[in-house]
This record gives sequence, structure tokens and C-alpha cells, in this order.
Amino acid sequence: MDLHQCEVREVHGVGAQKAVELNSMGIFTVMDLLEYVPFRYEDYTVRDLASVKDGDRVTVQGTIIGEPVLQRYSGKSRLSCKVMVDSFLLTAVWFNRHFLKDRLRPQQEIVLTGKWDARRRQMSVSDSEFPGQAGSNTGTIQPVYSVTASMTQKWMRKVIAQALTQYSAMIPEVLPASITGKYGFLPRSKALALIHTPSGVEEGKQARRRMVYEELFLFQLKLQAYRAVTRSKADGVKQQVDLPAVRAFVRALPFQLTESQKKVVSEILHDMQEPYAMNRLLQGDVGAGKTVVAAIGLYATVKAGYQGALMVPTEILAEQHMRSLSRMFEPYGLQVAMLTGSSTDRQRRDLLASLQMGLIDVLVGTHALIQEDVYFRQLGLVVTDEQHRFGVNQRSILRRKGMNPDVLTMTATPIPRTLAITAFGDMDVSTLRELPKGRKPIKTYAVAHGLLERVLGFIQREVGAGRQAYVICPLIEESDKLDVQNAIDVHIQLQQHFPDMKIGLLHGRMSAAEKDAIMHEFKEGRVATLVSTTVIEVGVDVPNATLMVIYDADRFGLSQLHQLRGRVGRGEHQSYCVLIADPKTEVGKERMKAMTETTDGFEIARRDLELRGPGDFFGTKQSGLPEFRIADMMADFEIMEQARDDAAELVSDSTFWTGAAYMPLRAYLERAHIFDSEVLD
Repeated sequence: MDLHQCEVREVHGVGAQKAVELNSMGIFTVMDLLEYVPFRYEDYTVRDLASVKDGDRVTVQGTIIGEPVLQRYSGKSRLSCKVMVDSFLLTAVWFNRHFLKDRLRPQQEIVLTGKWDARRRQMSVSDSEFPGQAGSNTGTIQPVYSVTASMTQKWMRKVIAQALTQYSAMIPEVLPASITGKYGFLPRSKALALIHTPSGVEEGKQARRRMVYEELFLFQLKLQAYRAVTRSKADGVKQQVDLPAVRAFVRALPFQLTESQKKVVSEILHDMQEPYAMNRLLQGDVGAGKTVVAAIGLYATVKAGYQGALMVPTEILAEQHMRSLSRMFEPYGLQVAMLTGSSTDRQRRDLLASLQMGLIDVLVGTHALIQEDVYFRQLGLVVTDEQHRFGVNQRSILRRKGMNPDVLTMTATPIPRTLAITAFGDMDVSTLRELPKGRKPIKTYAVAHGLLERVLGFIQREVGAGRQAYVICPLIEESDKLDVQNAIDVHIQLQQHFPDMKIGLLHGRMSAAEKDAIMHEFKEGRVATLVSTTVIEVGVDVPNATLMVIYDADRFGLSQLHQLRGRVGRGEHQSYCVLIADPKTEVGKERMKAMTETTDGFEIARRDLELRGPGDFFGTKQSGLPEFRIADMMADFEIMEQARDDAAELVSDSTFWTGAAYMPLRAYLERAHIFDSEVLD
């Protein structure tokens, strides 16, 4: 029997209604149920209070001393009684358990589980039972599952135990003997049984280790197999790159490439000449020179007889790239065009005809690039900027417009290896670490709200010297939930403080046209200070802006603060970032400390990952990060690396694709649709 096909209703005790509830939790088959592992355990092993720290959850056994006391207030109740545990006389407290009063009798033995308050010698009881009672948890380790509101832990434990009783003999082994032997893993059926009902901490650890490895290995196997299948098809664009022409283009640039840029350009050109489609992530710190690397790639694809596309998240960014690429390509006769949502019907019609005839070499644009009526004559290279703003589907659509073109994805969010290896395991990663020569590090200061007058004086000084400033606020309007400055209020305050200064306002509720209009005014210097929410975070280049002021800076994530700081420091003048914050939490204090100590985006990203964890790192659900059931990307990173190496070694071995020992893994890849063409684009 295939437990992946066997419906969960086949488990005794799962009726029609419970099956629907399980389905809503993503549990459809018996295998889904068996693999629905607990997110933590409750240890009911009786312990000695002398070894317990204040605030710990603990199970103890003692004797009730005296009568229980019941207090009622506002429809709630507090039940308490004295319990002697070893040499400790403690007060046990139950909230809203008034019905227990008659069961608590002096001199009766009782087992209590709850939070220990050492100072008050008091325990807030979550569970209590009497020794010898049927179904006792005392001395056991109980799993705790994520369940719906109408489902109890007790029912979930019971139904999983029943599934194990019915089907444990049919649980197939997935990992080959070469791997289970290498690491001394428990058999899969035993590991699954023990992860649900460990008889001790050590057994639980062994079971978890096996299941964590399996989960990470299967994830990496999908990525590595997909790469292998894609490359074996060799159905990409094998471009005949004119290396002498590319070298001449690079020599003519008004600046020298950094060593980092030279290395990355070499990696990209190498991929473009291979018969499979490039899928490369170019990550670099703010201002590290990703755009010029992309320009070299686009120039190379045009010289090889193909067209290039550059897709960006906003119109203003599209215009910025359009101008810089036109400036670089004009001496070589390359035709650059732009397509955005603002293009008129006539412009759009003419442009699409030119594109299809091959008269346009490089097309820059927003999501408009991937609409159905946009056709290239021969698309060779697609560059997407700020990739976490684009969904996987959008990249797939654009890719299908050409002959499976090479794809270069750029991001200014430096991604620690921990995440790159996970979220982008199917991509090759290139990294720009050094900044171009002559870039002055941005001086960063963290100040309290009480020093606002001095900050306003700083704005006056920079604007008086002919420079421009950004002032960033977390919210658009007042909020009862957060005591933070908001953009509209700050804009009014600054207008009153600087009556002779042109101060602009930019926020997410403005239309695209309004945002573009205010950004144009700022770029052209007609607005001296721009009050904004975080909508200016990505990519906009205003070299004359030298001051970044961020209100309530402790409310922002570290990587977001670093991105905002990167909006200044793009010109010849010294730039500054002032963080206004009175952090109340340790995380807030750590953020301010990190920002003032380093301007290295990779170090910032590492600290951000430590402070926030991987799930929040990109700030959106669009990050592409997988949701693991058991594994923790941070804690289990070494296992992730090992699993990736093992998976890569396995798929490179021809016996993996034919040998009987690997049939369960090939079946898993079939179920994951790895052999379909566009699944993991």
C-alpha cells in the first residue's frame, strides 16, 4: 500500500468532519499525518525544585497541605493551595479551574506542571493530576502539535498513535543505505515513531536528527536534480560572445572595474557561452556596481546577435536604467527602448513592432515587459533587478518569451550564505563585495528624540551647502497602535520649521504618477528635502542627496535600514545617516549598534538574520524561502550544507538515475514534478 495515496480517513477514529479539519491543515493522506511532526514537547518528568531556574516550566510531585482557597472576580476564578514538595512549601495556583476545589484534599499526593516563580515560591499550574490516575502524563514526554481551534492536543496525539499502530510496518525507507549507514541514522519507521513519542530526550534527538536531515536532503535533491535535468537538456541559448568587443567596451568605461566586478563578469560570460540557460543571482551591497555588470552582459548578448531585457520594479527605476544604459551604449549604436504602464497606445504599438523586427537591442521596463503582446525577435539575456520584488511566475513568463534565455537576477539585499544556499539553491550565486574606488563611507549616528533640534540644524546645514536630504518615517498617518512619527505630520512640522525650504512628501498611498512627479522634482533638485515612507528604499539614484534621517529607526529591520542608508553616498560629497531612536528593546539597541559600527551590507545581513530569523529576513512572504516542517535554517545550517553536498554527489552519479536502490528517491522527484519543464524556474 502506498501511504502517499491512502486517504487520512482510513485511520481508525478519523471521521468525515475530522478529515475535513485535517485537510485544512494540509493533511490529506496517511503519510501526511505521519509526517506532521510536533513543533515542541512537554516534558512531564518529575524534577527536583532545587535545580529549577526561576520562570522555568517544571513537573514536581508533592503533598497538599491545608484546605484550597477559591477567589472569584469579574467572572474569573483563582484557586490556590499549599503543597509541600521535598523541603519546599509552595503555593500552587490554578486560574479558572474552580471545579478542582473539591478534589484537592489535605495530605493527598499530587503532580503539578507549571511555571515556577522562585521569588514568590509559587507555581502557576497548567496541568495537575494524581499519581496512579488513568491516562497519566507523569514521567512522559508529550508532543505538542499545531492544531485548529476545534481540535485538541489529546485527539491529535491519539490519532497519530493510531496511525502508527496501523501503518508503521508500511512506512517506506526513503534514504539509500549509503546515506543511512554513513551517518548511523535510525530506520525511517522508527525515527517517525520516536519523533511523535520519544521515551527520552536522547531518543528524541536521534529521531529529530534523522528527520531533519531527510527533509533538508529531499529539498536539496529537488534543486540539484532540477539543475541536472535542465543542464542535460542543453536547450538554452549558446551565445557566441565576442570577447575582444566586450573587452574594448570595458576599457572605454570612464572608471576601472573592481576585482570583484571582473570576476563576476567572467562568470556571467562563461555561463552565456554554455548550451544550458544561465540562472545566476548577482548580489552586491548598495553601490557595489551591479548595474555596470548587467550592462556588460547586455552588451555581450547584443554583440552575439541577440536582444536583452532589463525588468525593474518601478517606472522611475526603469527611466534611471534607461538613461544610464543609453549613455553607455550610444557610442556603439545599440538601440535601447523603454516600456512601462505609462507608455501611450501609439508608443506601445510602434515599440512592439520594432522589438519584434529586432530593431530594438535592449528593452528596459516594469511588469509591462511580460504582457502577452510583447514579443522579442530573439531574446538572449534577461536581467531582473531587485528580484524579491518579482514572483517566480513573472520570471517564467519572461523567460518563455525567448528561446529559454539566460537569466541574471540582481539584488541589493546582501544575502548571507545561510539563506543563499537555501532560497537560491537552484541558482549560481555571484557576489560583489568591494565598493568602487573613491566611494566615501557614509558616517552614521544614532541619536535620541530629544536631540531633534540638532538634527534639524544638520538638515539646514546640508541644504544650505546645496545638498539634499531624505527624512524617512515608518507610517503614513497617525496610528493608535504605534507611537511613531508619521510622514504627513513630519512633513507639516518641517514646513513650519523651514518656511523657505521646498519640502516634498512621498508615501505608498499616492498614485504612481504622483510618486514619479515628486521623485523627478527631487532628482532635479527642485525639492530640497523629501519626507517619505520606505517607498524610496529601492535603487533610486540622487547623487546630490547627502543626508538620510530616519525617525523611529528601531522600528525598522537592519537590512531595511541599510538599504535606506544606501540612498545617500552616491556622489562626490561626504554623506551622513542619522538614526533617531530611543530603543526600548534589546533588539532595537542591537540594530542601532550594528548600523553605527559597520557599513558592510553582508555583516549587516548576518546580524539581521541573527536578530530576526530567516522567515522575516526579506520582510515579505515573497522571499522564496521554503517552509520546513522540522528543520530550522539557522540551527540546522551545517546539516543543510552536508545534505546539499550529498544530493549534488548523488545526482552526478549515473547509477542514481537507473539503480534500484534509488527508486524511492526518483519516485519522490516524480511526485514533485521535477521532470516538468518550468517547475522551479
